[in-house]
Amino acid sequence: MFESLIGLVAIIALFVIISRQQSRIGLIERELGALRSLVLSSAQEVLPVVKPSELAVLETTSLDAPAVTNEATPVATEPVAQSAAAAMSVTVAEAPAVVEPSQAASGPWSAGETTAATAGSIPPISEPAKAARKPDIETALGTRWAVWVGGIALAMGGLFLIRYTIEAGIFGPGVRLSMAAVLGLVLVAGGEFIRRTGFKVPVQGAAGAYIPAILTAAGAFILFGTVYAAYGVYGFIGPTFAFVLLGIIGIATIAASLVHGLALAGIGLLGALVTPALISSQTPNFWALFGYLAVVLIATSVIARMRDWTFLMAAAFAGTGIWTILYMSDAPAANLSIILFIDAVTLGALAFVWLGHRGGDAEPGKKGFDWPSIVPGAFVAFSALGLSVDTTLVAAGDALPGAVVLAALVAVAAYRPRALPLLHAAGLVTVLIHLGIIPPTNIGSDFARGNVGFDGLPVTAGNALTLRIGIGLALVFIGAGFWSARRFAASAQIRAASWAAWGVGAPLIILLALWLTYGNLDRDLAYAAVAALLVVVFAVGGEWIARGEEPPLQGRVATSFALGGAAIAGLLMLHMAFGSGWTTILLGASAIVPALATRWRGYPVLGWISVGAVIAVLGRVAFDPTIVGAELLSTTPVFNWLLPGYGVPALAFGFAAWQLARTTNGRPRLVMEAATALFALLTLAMLVRHAMHGGVINTDTVTLAEQAIYTLIAIGAGGILVAIDMRSPSSVLRYGSMAAGVLSVAFIVIRHFVVLNPLFTDESTGQIPVFNLLFLAYLLPAIAAGGLALYVRGKRPRWYSAMLALVAALLAFAYATLTVRRIFKGEFIGLWSGLGQLETYTYSALWLVIGVVLLTAGVWLKSQVLRIASAALIAIAVLKVFLFDMSELQGVLRALSFIGLGAVLIGIGLFYQRLLTQAAREKAPAGEP
Repeated sequence: MFESLIGLVAIIALFVIISRQQSRIGLIERELGALRSLVLSSAQEVLPVVKPSELAVLETTSLDAPAVTNEATPVATEPVAQSAAAAMSVTVAEAPAVVEPSQAASGPWSAGETTAATAGSIPPISEPAKAARKPDIETALGTRWAVWVGGIALAMGGLFLIRYTIEAGIFGPGVRLSMAAVLGLVLVAGGEFIRRTGFKVPVQGAAGAYIPAILTAAGAFILFGTVYAAYGVYGFIGPTFAFVLLGIIGIATIAASLVHGLALAGIGLLGALVTPALISSQTPNFWALFGYLAVVLIATSVIARMRDWTFLMAAAFAGTGIWTILYMSDAPAANLSIILFIDAVTLGALAFVWLGHRGGDAEPGKKGFDWPSIVPGAFVAFSALGLSVDTTLVAAGDALPGAVVLAALVAVAAYRPRALPLLHAAGLVTVLIHLGIIPPTNIGSDFARGNVGFDGLPVTAGNALTLRIGIGLALVFIGAGFWSARRFAASAQIRAASWAAWGVGAPLIILLALWLTYGNLDRDLAYAAVAALLVVVFAVGGEWIARGEEPPLQGRVATSFALGGAAIAGLLMLHMAFGSGWTTILLGASAIVPALATRWRGYPVLGWISVGAVIAVLGRVAFDPTIVGAELLSTTPVFNWLLPGYGVPALAFGFAAWQLARTTNGRPRLVMEAATALFALLTLAMLVRHAMHGGVINTDTVTLAEQAIYTLIAIGAGGILVAIDMRSPSSVLRYGSMAAGVLSVAFIVIRHFVVLNPLFTDESTGQIPVFNLLFLAYLLPAIAAGGLALYVRGKRPRWYSAMLALVAALLAFAYATLTVRRIFKGEFIGLWSGLGQLETYTYSALWLVIGVVLLTAGVWLKSQVLRIASAALIAIAVLKVFLFDMSELQGVLRALSFIGLGAVLIGIGLFYQRLLTQAAREKAPAGEP
């Protein structure tokens, strides 16, 4: 069973080696083809006109060392060959890393080095080079597959030999293990011997079958299996000696990858990291374990740095991090010093070895980030989280070591700009620690106990040290964040924005968490003073960053984050220092500040900060529409907290929109204009609601009188917005005015005519004859809608004015009809009270009169909508007379109904005849009838 497992592992590992070598095949083929193209292009520069036969001789001369002559070649061939040889010598002198024999014999080098050495001088691959890259089945079988299968066979052969000796009983365990060890050493020595004797791969496409690396990998596998069998199967050696041997083999394999390639380094790293898991001990020495891991990590970092092997570096960081997390999972037995030691080694290897002078890392303007840094950032930050949250580890160090680790992450990210993932990891963990939202636990808060934490338990001990740790971390993020943002403001905007974002985000989260944990949630002037200080620091820091931009004072992303953080700090300050009412009022008024700042700075973010004030006020009024709470709201109409709570923000938003229109004049101005209109309507609506319900803002059903006031406000708002738009054109005012008109029409059709109609609800219309509910709900809206329709003619689309005119006519018709109903039925005009004959006749006469009035108004105002409405109303009256009055009325009323109808229709006919005749005379030319 054990031998089968070892064989399976060997097959998998060698398959990985094969996959890695395939990438090197393509790399070397591309380099050879590109070098060939370079030689050809150099020769063409010497002799501009070259015959095809000369090109053939040139290719033969440049690729084969001895000079080849052809009798059929013209005499000009010799200078061509000489120029090609000269070009080849220049190429070799400029790029020794590509073609130097000593390096060519050392093994498959990494893609990073070769590409870096030749990317600047090698032209695109020529067509002959592409043709040479086509696969050949004979070459593949003879050079690549044979070597790969041979390496696997050697590794498995050693294991099968040991198995055979065991089954046959030929040798004892000691001899068998000795033979296996000798075989492994022989394979390693054989690979090194072949490499040192100048091993080359002359056949194009066979570079992936690098024999020395495959022999060394097979030998390493056999040695790993031999040492483990001596310890785990036969017990010939103790755990300490086995641990040392396996570690030496792993590190030696990693070191051998310097000359044998990345695949062998991966095998050695895997063996080195798995070694501690293979060796068990009754009294484990964790200092020895993590000291060994530190040696492996540093050695791997050096080799990965020399060869620029990012994957190997990330794997080494991941292995060390996994061992650290596994160790921390056994918290009662975890040693705080060991955790801090391995974190320090990890960060040191990243900062001083892996990123040491790597790719211009010292240049502040170099963009991008080092993706292997994500791995140590995640694991080290997770260990800091454990040191800050786990009760056992917190008791060992009072949560201070976790803060130190977080500060170290920020420091390394600032020291090595490409280690930007460390900043994000430190910031995220800081936020999680202070808000207590680590999944999958449930967030719970117990403000009475003064802690915010998991399931009602505090995250950290509520003492002065925790408070000081939070303050210290906030200062670290502010200092490093703004310094680095300024440093990269002119060259790397995304990097500068990341630093600025965490420079304001982490301190704000810390302040909020500390306030919720230790502060007075109603009013706390001490924390408000800290928030005010942050406002000043962030605003000054944003200006400092903007001055470092190129060109300066552009207000790019980093500056926007800083100023946005100042705005959020101001929001926290108002909540901490003032009560509910004053917070809402001052939040609305604060929209003026960034708008005024646009007089001196044209930062785009300033307008959006004003928009943020609008969102904050909307959130507050949505949470508490009464501004100060229902129990504190006065019952006095108009003059109560609702007036300043909604009115002051409306005025402030209007001023901000006016100011932005004269400075930045962008989308924030449109938003502020819309917010102004909205809060003006809300002010009137809330005051009406308050007055109609006796000083109580509740969820009771809206009455018809209240709805009528809302409708009048919407119509009036539509007219006001049109007037303002005529003075200061704006798309928000244009579409907002039409939206107000459409909203008012929707109110009328749905609420006035159907839902709240007293004809259906039997609501009291009041005892006063004229100034009653019908006057407020139908006549006043009819006058308002008609006036607005007349005012917007020529200023808004035709359909809009026609819609308002039609609604005005319908409201007037409803008012007249319901007034007649009230005359006959009194205060309550419910439909179920029936109809009298005189009332029925009165409706017919009234509708005919209204139809004539609408016709007259339509002709006078030249409104086709009113004329069509009059025709529709008269048609309804005709149908009523012929279908309803004929059967319901009796005697003289029936006769009068038909007589009146006939007279009106004849009068309308005569009116139209004269109107059309007059129109025809006006259109006819002079002298014609």
